[in-house]
Amino acid sequence: MASPLPHKPLVIETMPDPTPGAGELVVKVGRCGICGSDLHMTEDPVYGKGAGDVLGHEFAGEVVALGKGTEGVAMGDLVSVIPLISCGACASCRSGEVAYCDHFGLQGGGYAEFAITRPNQCVKLPASASLADGAIIEPLAVSLHGVNMSGLKAGDKILILGAGPIGLAVAFWARRKGATDIVIQDLNDFQQLRACEMGASGFVVDPADPVAAADRALGGKADIVFECVGIPGLIEQAVGQVRARGTILLLGLCTKPDTFNSFAMLSKEVRLVTSAFFTRQEFEEALDVLNAGAAEPRLLVTDTISLNDTPQRFEALRKRTHECKILIAP
Repeated sequence: MASPLPHKPLVIETMPDPTPGAGELVVKVGRCGICGSDLHMTEDPVYGKGAGDVLGHEFAGEVVALGKGTEGVAMGDLVSVIPLISCGACASCRSGEVAYCDHFGLQGGGYAEFAITRPNQCVKLPASASLADGAIIEPLAVSLHGVNMSGLKAGDKILILGAGPIGLAVAFWARRKGATDIVIQDLNDFQQLRACEMGASGFVVDPADPVAAADRALGGKADIVFECVGIPGLIEQAVGQVRARGTILLLGLCTKPDTFNSFAMLSKEVRLVTSAFFTRQEFEEALDVLNAGAAEPRLLVTDTISLNDTPQRFEALRKRTHECKILIAP
Protein backbone atom coordinates (compact mmCIF):
# COMPACT_ATOMS: atom_id res chain seq x y z
CA MET A 1 0.00 0.00 0.00
CA ALA A 2 1.84 3.10 -1.20
CA SER A 3 1.32 6.68 -0.16
CA PRO A 4 0.63 9.02 -3.09
CA LEU A 5 1.30 12.70 -3.49
CA PRO A 6 -0.49 14.90 -0.90
CA HIS A 7 -4.28 15.09 -1.11
CA LYS A 8 -4.52 12.00 -3.34
CA PRO A 9 -5.99 8.60 -2.35
CA LEU A 10 -3.77 5.70 -1.36
CA VAL A 11 -2.93 3.25 -4.12
CA ILE A 12 -2.39 -0.51 -4.14
CA GLU A 13 0.97 -1.47 -5.62
CA THR A 14 2.89 -4.72 -5.99
CA MET A 15 6.33 -4.26 -4.51
CA PRO A 16 9.29 -6.65 -4.10
CA ASP A 17 9.26 -8.65 -0.89
CA PRO A 18 11.71 -7.03 1.57
CA THR A 19 15.03 -8.73 2.27
CA PRO A 20 16.53 -8.16 5.73
CA GLY A 21 20.02 -6.80 6.02
CA ALA A 22 22.43 -7.54 8.83
CA GLY A 23 20.72 -7.04 12.19
CA GLU A 24 17.28 -6.74 10.58
CA LEU A 25 14.23 -8.97 10.36
CA VAL A 26 11.04 -9.24 8.33
CA VAL A 27 7.62 -9.30 9.94
CA LYS A 28 4.62 -10.78 8.13
CA VAL A 29 2.07 -8.15 9.11
CA GLY A 30 -0.97 -9.62 10.83
CA ARG A 31 -2.77 -6.44 11.87
CA CYS A 32 -2.05 -2.75 11.37
CA GLY A 33 -4.08 0.14 12.74
CA ILE A 34 -5.03 3.20 10.73
CA CYS A 35 -3.90 6.20 12.77
CA GLY A 36 -5.06 9.79 12.53
CA SER A 37 -1.46 10.81 11.96
CA ASP A 38 -1.47 8.61 8.82
CA LEU A 39 -4.24 10.84 7.48
CA HIS A 40 -2.18 13.92 8.33
CA MET A 41 0.83 12.45 6.54
CA THR A 42 -1.10 12.44 3.25
CA GLU A 43 -2.19 16.05 3.72
CA ASP A 44 0.70 17.97 5.26
CA PRO A 45 4.17 18.09 3.66
CA VAL A 46 5.77 18.76 7.06
CA TYR A 47 5.74 14.99 7.64
CA GLY A 48 8.04 14.46 4.67
CA LYS A 49 6.03 11.66 3.08
CA GLY A 50 5.89 11.27 -0.67
CA ALA A 51 4.83 9.00 -3.51
CA GLY A 52 5.85 5.39 -2.92
CA ASP A 53 6.13 5.58 0.87
CA VAL A 54 4.32 2.81 2.75
CA LEU A 55 2.40 4.06 5.77
CA GLY A 56 1.45 2.14 8.90
CA HIS A 57 3.18 2.31 12.28
CA GLU A 58 0.70 0.48 14.54
CA PHE A 59 1.39 -3.11 13.58
CA ALA A 60 2.06 -6.61 14.80
CA GLY A 61 2.89 -9.84 13.06
CA GLU A 62 5.05 -12.94 12.73
CA VAL A 63 8.81 -12.97 12.29
CA VAL A 64 9.42 -14.74 8.94
CA ALA A 65 13.01 -13.83 8.00
CA LEU A 66 16.19 -12.94 9.88
CA GLY A 67 19.20 -11.06 8.58
CA LYS A 68 22.77 -12.01 9.40
CA GLY A 69 23.66 -11.57 13.06
CA THR A 70 20.11 -10.81 14.14
CA GLU A 71 19.58 -11.77 17.79
CA GLY A 72 16.79 -11.53 20.35
CA VAL A 73 13.96 -12.90 18.20
CA ALA A 74 13.31 -16.20 16.48
CA MET A 75 11.49 -17.36 13.40
CA GLY A 76 7.79 -17.70 14.15
CA ASP A 77 7.74 -15.24 17.05
CA LEU A 78 4.64 -13.07 17.19
CA VAL A 79 5.69 -9.50 17.93
CA SER A 80 4.33 -6.00 18.27
CA VAL A 81 6.62 -3.48 16.62
CA ILE A 82 7.71 -0.32 18.42
CA PRO A 83 7.64 2.16 15.52
CA LEU A 84 10.50 4.25 16.88
CA ILE A 85 13.74 3.47 15.07
CA SER A 86 16.66 3.31 17.49
CA CYS A 87 20.07 1.70 17.80
CA GLY A 88 19.18 -0.36 20.87
CA ALA A 89 22.60 0.11 22.43
CA CYS A 90 23.08 3.74 23.51
CA ALA A 91 22.34 5.09 26.99
CA SER A 92 18.92 6.41 25.89
CA CYS A 93 17.93 3.05 24.42
CA ARG A 94 19.17 1.12 27.45
CA SER A 95 17.03 3.32 29.72
CA GLY A 96 13.95 2.83 27.52
CA GLU A 97 13.97 6.44 26.24
CA VAL A 98 14.20 5.31 22.62
CA ALA A 99 12.84 8.59 21.22
CA TYR A 100 16.09 10.28 22.32
CA CYS A 101 18.40 7.87 20.51
CA ASP A 102 20.82 9.65 18.15
CA HIS A 103 19.59 7.31 15.41
CA PHE A 104 15.92 8.03 16.10
CA GLY A 105 13.43 7.83 13.26
CA LEU A 106 9.85 6.75 12.60
CA GLN A 107 9.03 3.23 11.42
CA GLY A 108 6.36 2.74 8.77
CA GLY A 109 5.55 -0.11 6.45
CA GLY A 110 2.56 -1.70 8.18
CA TYR A 111 0.16 -1.16 5.26
CA ALA A 112 1.73 -4.15 3.52
CA GLU A 113 2.06 -7.90 3.72
CA PHE A 114 5.67 -7.70 4.95
CA ALA A 115 7.72 -5.05 6.76
CA ILE A 116 11.37 -4.75 7.82
CA THR A 117 12.30 -3.78 11.37
CA ARG A 118 14.96 -4.49 14.00
CA PRO A 119 14.90 -6.84 17.02
CA ASN A 120 15.23 -4.02 19.57
CA GLN A 121 11.95 -2.65 18.23
CA CYS A 122 10.09 -5.93 18.74
CA VAL A 123 8.12 -6.87 21.84
CA LYS A 124 7.08 -10.50 21.91
CA LEU A 125 3.37 -11.17 22.33
CA PRO A 126 2.36 -13.68 25.00
CA ALA A 127 0.05 -16.52 24.02
CA SER A 128 -2.90 -14.68 25.56
CA ALA A 129 -2.45 -11.61 23.33
CA SER A 130 -3.80 -11.50 19.79
CA LEU A 131 -2.30 -9.77 16.78
CA ALA A 132 -5.12 -7.23 17.11
CA ASP A 133 -3.90 -6.55 20.65
CA GLY A 134 -0.41 -6.05 19.27
CA ALA A 135 -1.69 -3.44 16.83
CA ILE A 136 -3.31 -1.23 19.49
CA ILE A 137 -0.37 -1.17 21.91
CA GLU A 138 1.18 1.87 20.23
CA PRO A 139 -1.79 4.26 20.72
CA LEU A 140 -2.23 2.92 24.25
CA ALA A 141 1.43 3.69 24.96
CA VAL A 142 1.14 7.19 23.47
CA SER A 143 -1.80 8.00 25.73
CA LEU A 144 -0.14 6.41 28.77
CA HIS A 145 2.92 8.58 28.23
CA GLY A 146 0.70 11.66 28.14
CA VAL A 147 -0.99 10.67 31.39
CA ASN A 148 2.37 10.06 33.03
CA MET A 149 3.75 13.38 31.78
CA SER A 150 0.70 15.23 33.13
CA GLY A 151 1.42 14.32 36.74
CA LEU A 152 -2.11 12.98 37.19
CA LYS A 153 -2.94 12.04 40.79
CA ALA A 154 -5.73 10.01 42.34
CA GLY A 155 -8.78 12.20 42.84
CA ASP A 156 -8.00 14.63 39.99
CA LYS A 157 -10.72 16.07 37.78
CA ILE A 158 -9.88 15.45 34.13
CA LEU A 159 -11.13 17.07 30.93
CA ILE A 160 -10.21 15.44 27.61
CA LEU A 161 -10.66 17.42 24.40
CA GLY A 162 -11.29 15.00 21.55
CA ALA A 163 -12.97 11.57 21.49
CA GLY A 164 -10.60 9.91 19.04
CA PRO A 165 -8.60 6.79 19.94
CA ILE A 166 -5.99 8.78 21.90
CA GLY A 167 -8.57 10.74 23.89
CA LEU A 168 -10.51 7.57 24.68
CA ALA A 169 -7.32 5.79 25.73
CA VAL A 170 -6.44 8.73 28.01
CA ALA A 171 -9.81 8.20 29.72
CA PHE A 172 -8.95 4.52 30.22
CA TRP A 173 -5.58 5.27 31.82
CA ALA A 174 -6.92 8.19 33.88
CA ARG A 175 -9.58 5.91 35.37
CA ARG A 176 -7.01 3.20 36.16
CA LYS A 177 -4.76 5.75 37.86
CA GLY A 178 -7.47 7.08 40.14
CA ALA A 179 -9.00 10.16 38.52
CA THR A 180 -12.50 10.73 39.86
CA ASP A 181 -14.33 12.89 37.31
CA ILE A 182 -13.33 12.26 33.69
CA VAL A 183 -15.19 14.27 31.07
CA ILE A 184 -14.60 14.00 27.32
CA GLN A 185 -15.56 16.94 25.12
CA ASP A 186 -16.08 16.65 21.39
CA LEU A 187 -17.95 18.30 18.53
CA ASN A 188 -20.01 15.13 17.94
CA ASP A 189 -21.55 12.44 20.12
CA PHE A 190 -20.46 9.52 17.91
CA GLN A 191 -18.17 8.07 20.60
CA GLN A 192 -20.25 8.87 23.69
CA LEU A 193 -21.13 5.27 24.57
CA ARG A 194 -17.61 4.03 23.88
CA ALA A 195 -16.17 6.85 26.00
CA CYS A 196 -18.28 5.86 28.99
CA GLU A 197 -17.36 2.20 28.56
CA MET A 198 -13.67 3.13 28.53
CA GLY A 199 -13.71 5.18 31.73
CA ALA A 200 -15.32 8.56 31.12
CA SER A 201 -17.87 9.74 33.68
CA GLY A 202 -19.31 12.38 31.36
CA PHE A 203 -19.43 13.44 27.71
CA VAL A 204 -20.01 16.99 26.50
CA VAL A 205 -21.02 18.34 23.09
CA ASP A 206 -21.53 22.11 23.11
CA PRO A 207 -19.68 23.98 20.34
CA ALA A 208 -21.44 27.23 21.27
CA ASP A 209 -20.02 27.44 24.79
CA PRO A 210 -17.50 24.66 25.42
CA VAL A 211 -15.96 26.27 28.52
CA ALA A 212 -19.23 26.63 30.42
CA ALA A 213 -20.36 23.15 29.31
CA ALA A 214 -17.19 21.54 30.66
CA ASP A 215 -17.49 23.50 33.91
CA ARG A 216 -21.02 22.20 34.41
CA ALA A 217 -20.04 18.61 33.66
CA LEU A 218 -17.07 18.68 36.06
CA GLY A 219 -18.63 20.90 38.71
CA GLY A 220 -15.79 23.39 38.24
CA LYS A 221 -12.48 23.69 36.45
CA ALA A 222 -10.34 20.68 35.54
CA ASP A 223 -7.12 19.84 37.33
CA ILE A 224 -5.75 18.63 33.99
CA VAL A 225 -6.95 19.28 30.45
CA PHE A 226 -5.71 16.84 27.81
CA GLU A 227 -5.75 18.35 24.32
CA CYS A 228 -6.04 15.33 22.01
CA VAL A 229 -7.17 16.95 18.77
CA GLY A 230 -4.43 19.20 17.44
CA ILE A 231 -6.22 22.18 15.92
CA PRO A 232 -5.52 25.87 16.48
CA GLY A 233 -7.59 27.48 19.22
CA LEU A 234 -7.80 24.57 21.62
CA ILE A 235 -4.91 25.69 23.82
CA GLU A 236 -6.70 28.97 24.42
CA GLN A 237 -9.94 27.10 25.11
CA ALA A 238 -8.12 24.81 27.54
CA VAL A 239 -6.76 27.83 29.46
CA GLY A 240 -10.36 28.75 30.23
CA GLN A 241 -11.19 25.20 31.28
CA VAL A 242 -8.29 24.44 33.64
CA ARG A 243 -8.04 25.56 37.26
CA ALA A 244 -5.43 27.97 38.58
CA ARG A 245 -2.07 26.17 38.71
CA GLY A 246 -3.56 23.30 36.76
CA THR A 247 -2.01 21.51 33.78
CA ILE A 248 -2.69 21.50 30.06
CA LEU A 249 -1.18 18.43 28.40
CA LEU A 250 -0.78 18.53 24.61
CA LEU A 251 -1.15 15.21 22.81
CA GLY A 252 -2.81 16.41 19.60
CA LEU A 253 -0.54 16.87 16.58
CA CYS A 254 -0.91 20.42 15.28
CA THR A 255 1.44 21.56 12.52
CA LYS A 256 -0.27 24.92 11.99
CA PRO A 257 0.67 28.10 13.86
CA ASP A 258 -1.49 28.74 16.93
CA THR A 259 -2.03 31.76 19.13
CA PHE A 260 -3.38 32.15 22.64
CA ASN A 261 -3.55 34.78 25.33
CA SER A 262 -0.42 34.12 27.35
CA PHE A 263 -1.51 36.67 29.97
CA ALA A 264 -4.56 34.55 30.79
CA MET A 265 -2.31 31.52 31.17
CA LEU A 266 0.29 33.40 33.17
CA SER A 267 -2.25 34.93 35.54
CA LYS A 268 -3.47 31.43 36.46
CA GLU A 269 0.09 30.00 36.53
CA VAL A 270 -1.02 27.23 34.23
CA ARG A 271 1.52 24.52 33.42
CA LEU A 272 1.69 23.71 29.68
CA VAL A 273 3.24 20.30 28.99
CA THR A 274 3.85 18.57 25.65
CA SER A 275 3.92 14.82 25.16
CA ALA A 276 5.30 12.84 22.22
CA PHE A 277 5.91 9.14 21.71
CA PHE A 278 6.54 6.90 24.78
CA THR A 279 9.16 4.84 26.54
CA ARG A 280 9.74 1.16 26.01
CA GLN A 281 8.52 0.58 29.57
CA GLU A 282 5.21 2.29 28.75
CA PHE A 283 4.85 0.20 25.59
CA GLU A 284 5.36 -2.93 27.66
CA GLU A 285 2.95 -1.71 30.36
CA ALA A 286 0.25 -1.30 27.72
CA LEU A 287 0.81 -4.89 26.60
CA ASP A 288 0.79 -6.08 30.23
CA VAL A 289 -2.63 -4.47 30.78
CA LEU A 290 -4.07 -6.26 27.77
CA ASN A 291 -2.41 -9.52 28.79
CA ALA A 292 -3.93 -9.17 32.27
CA GLY A 293 -7.40 -9.12 30.73
CA ALA A 294 -8.36 -5.45 30.46
CA ALA A 295 -11.23 -5.43 27.95
CA GLU A 296 -11.74 -1.67 27.59
CA PRO A 297 -8.88 -0.93 25.15
CA ARG A 298 -10.19 -3.54 22.74
CA LEU A 299 -13.36 -1.43 22.41
CA LEU A 300 -11.29 0.98 20.31
CA VAL A 301 -11.40 -1.45 17.38
CA THR A 302 -14.55 -1.01 15.31
CA ASP A 303 -13.65 -2.92 12.13
CA THR A 304 -11.02 -5.06 10.44
CA ILE A 305 -10.53 -4.70 6.68
CA SER A 306 -8.38 -6.05 3.86
CA LEU A 307 -5.59 -4.20 2.06
CA ASN A 308 -7.82 -3.94 -1.00
CA ASP A 309 -10.48 -2.13 1.02
CA THR A 310 -8.00 0.23 2.64
CA PRO A 311 -7.90 3.14 0.14
CA GLN A 312 -11.66 3.66 0.26
CA ARG A 313 -11.98 3.26 4.02
CA PHE A 314 -8.92 5.47 4.58
CA GLU A 315 -10.56 8.35 2.69
CA ALA A 316 -13.85 7.82 4.54
CA LEU A 317 -12.04 8.38 7.85
CA ARG A 318 -11.37 12.00 6.90
CA LYS A 319 -14.99 12.63 7.92
CA ARG A 320 -15.93 11.89 11.53
CA THR A 321 -18.26 8.91 11.95
CA HIS A 322 -18.97 6.22 14.53
CA GLU A 323 -15.78 4.45 13.41
CA CYS A 324 -12.92 4.54 15.90
CA LYS A 325 -9.87 2.33 15.23
CA ILE A 326 -9.88 0.36 11.98
CA LEU A 327 -7.36 -2.47 11.64
CA ILE A 328 -5.95 -3.74 8.37
CA ALA A 329 -5.47 -7.50 7.96
CA PRO A 330 -3.12 -7.80 4.94
